[in-house]
Amino acid sequence: MRIARRAFEDHDVGREESSMRRLFPIVAIVALLWQGTSAVRAQPASSARVEALALRGDETRADVVIRGAFDVPVYAVRSREGGRVVVVDVQGASLADAGASLEGDASLITRTTSSTSAHGVRIELETRSAVSYRVRASSGRIQLRLEALPDASDESESAVPVVSGAEEPASEPAADAPLAVRGVSVERRDGRDRVVVSLSRGAEFRLLPGRVGPARLELPAAEIAPGARREVRVEGDGAVVRSVRVRSSDGRTIVEVDRAEGATGTAIREGDRIVWLFAAPPPSADTRPRSRTIARETHLDDELGTLEDAGASEIESEEAAAFLTDVPLQVDAARGSRQYRGRRIDLDFNNADIHNILRLLAEVGGVNIVTSDDVSGTVTIRMRNVPWDQALEVVLQAKGLGMVRRGNLIRVAPLSTLEKEREAAIARRKQQVELAPLETRLVPVSYATASELEPRVRELLSPRGTVSVDERTNVLIVRDMVEALDDVEELVRTLDTQTPQVLVEARIVEATSQYIRDVGIQWGGDVTMSTATGNPTGLVFPSSVGVAGGASDQTTPTAGLSPFSRQVAVPNFGVNLPATVGTGNGGAIGLTLGSLGGNVHLAVRLSAAEASGTVRIISSPRILTLDNHEAHIAQGTLIPYSQISAQGVQTAFQEAKLELRVRPHVTSDGSVAMHVRITRDEPDFTRTSVRGDPTILKREAETDLLVDDGHTAVIGGIYTRTTGRNVDQVPFFGDIPILGVLFQRRRVRDERSELLIFLTPRIVNRDEALRR
Repeated sequence: MRIARRAFEDHDVGREESSMRRLFPIVAIVALLWQGTSAVRAQPASSARVEALALRGDETRADVVIRGAFDVPVYAVRSREGGRVVVVDVQGASLADAGASLEGDASLITRTTSSTSAHGVRIELETRSAVSYRVRASSGRIQLRLEALPDASDESESAVPVVSGAEEPASEPAADAPLAVRGVSVERRDGRDRVVVSLSRGAEFRLLPGRVGPARLELPAAEIAPGARREVRVEGDGAVVRSVRVRSSDGRTIVEVDRAEGATGTAIREGDRIVWLFAAPPPSADTRPRSRTIARETHLDDELGTLEDAGASEIESEEAAAFLTDVPLQVDAARGSRQYRGRRIDLDFNNADIHNILRLLAEVGGVNIVTSDDVSGTVTIRMRNVPWDQALEVVLQAKGLGMVRRGNLIRVAPLSTLEKEREAAIARRKQQVELAPLETRLVPVSYATASELEPRVRELLSPRGTVSVDERTNVLIVRDMVEALDDVEELVRTLDTQTPQVLVEARIVEATSQYIRDVGIQWGGDVTMSTATGNPTGLVFPSSVGVAGGASDQTTPTAGLSPFSRQVAVPNFGVNLPATVGTGNGGAIGLTLGSLGGNVHLAVRLSAAEASGTVRIISSPRILTLDNHEAHIAQGTLIPYSQISAQGVQTAFQEAKLELRVRPHVTSDGSVAMHVRITRDEPDFTRTSVRGDPTILKREAETDLLVDDGHTAVIGGIYTRTTGRNVDQVPFFGDIPILGVLFQRRRVRDERSELLIFLTPRIVNRDEALRR
């Protein structure tokens, strides 16, 4: 068993027999315990598979590429035997059915072996001499570079952190010529967009952080070659990449990719090209902007673990640690409670030596446990079906012990000892901070004001740090440790962005339609029976009779009626209900009838008018303003009116204007929130006061709304309709059916008006302003 083999390795040959006698009870207990322990749950088979191993190099350097069917892998790399054997463990993977094929050759590597276990695939590389190594990983491959060392005396094993992201190529081309960007292109392969950046030679690059706006890739100390293609636009539906732009800034070249919302990219280097892969996000992906960590404060309680890990295995990833043990150490930060996932076991001991218990738990958990000389005593426990890591924690708590875990190595010591070590580590950390060298950096501020950023920068500095502002050049002068200076630069880079500029266009549409119809009638006459006219009645009384209409006056319209004699100058209308007609308005016709003797006259005049019209008024004020700044634009007239006061009659002025007030705010997802107030006042000279002053027609809308960039919203509307039907008639006679129209004047009126207000915001500098 492994526990026995470890004991043999830890003792010399002279103590071999005594070691076996000490281990015999433990081995017996493990055998009995194994029979009563519940079976370990089998892990589900992984679809990851290691397929090939490619070698290239000479006696001083070798490049190793492990290819397989997996996404970004979880792996751990360590060296042993003085750096002459490099071991690569790929978690949850399996070998291809025919085994991993070997391609190429490298003189530095003398032997390669691959094997599988319950944890994954292990690949061992034996070298001619001690080597150092670097490792990078990307989708479907793990790449190592081995370089021979002149003297490798370090016998300790080391592990490197799991790294996912940019892939480092196997060979570094010469960097004699200046680095230049020759052009960019966009390709579509396997449902993903590939942005290819062509360089004059291979070079390092850096992906700048940011989830909102364009994705950015930085090439330090690079220039744009003359004639290089600087911008590419992609048309068509379903494109993840919309456009690519290359620009130079402060001695560096930036490649900006305008991507679909929520799309993420992975950049790799292929010789003198950088291939940037972009995939569309899943439908359920949350594409809202996330918060960013600019600087993180290291708590003093965490310093001990950080300092101790520096001298042991450099396992910086939870995934790597999980690969080396059955149970990853997980803590629920929200509740502060541990999540135990170890193999469940049964324990039943009476006065058992604590060292034997710890060795048993180390064997079950597959970890290494080291105890200090202060750990002693016996333990009586009885546990059933509990995770082994929980059992370990309970045993340590019962004996007043603590543990420090680094990867698969657990060190057990009294809590007082660990506390002293922690205090010493904190003291060392404070001393390092106090003795660390200071640097001075000039941090230029482009869009913000340096004095406004100074209080925020000061919060990130150490007690020894200082910051001042050069107002003439708008530069922050910061002096502090390198770590703090990096945090300051990242903060300034994040906050110092272009303030969004918003062009707000309002459109006020007024439409008015009017319909009026007026129909009237005038008729009447006179009858005379007298001696003068030659038709007396023949009676003594009355010998003369005269009948005439009495509804006429001096303003009665008589156009269209021709009198038969000069004596009939004005018709005697009995019904005088004319429509309003005249030049340019309606029409009228008259009929006059008279007797031969001129003693009977009849006059009829019909008049009618109808009018309809449509008026459309469009007012379109627009204004450009900065984010969170109120803008105001107005146009109108001042109307004078008389005002009576104690000083007498005075002339005052009333404004009648078109006005737009808006305060926009650009949200992080590119929408525009606005507080808007729009008014349109105009004078109405058809409605005046007793002194002849016109009334003011007011139209106003005030609201808050959220509109997407470039979209139009209807923020309000007013629709009015006025209908009227007036009938003027002679009593009783106007109510007679059919004949009543001879005694009526009818007027019909229908007026409609509609007011709509449209608002369209546009972010002028969207690409620069939304870059975070």
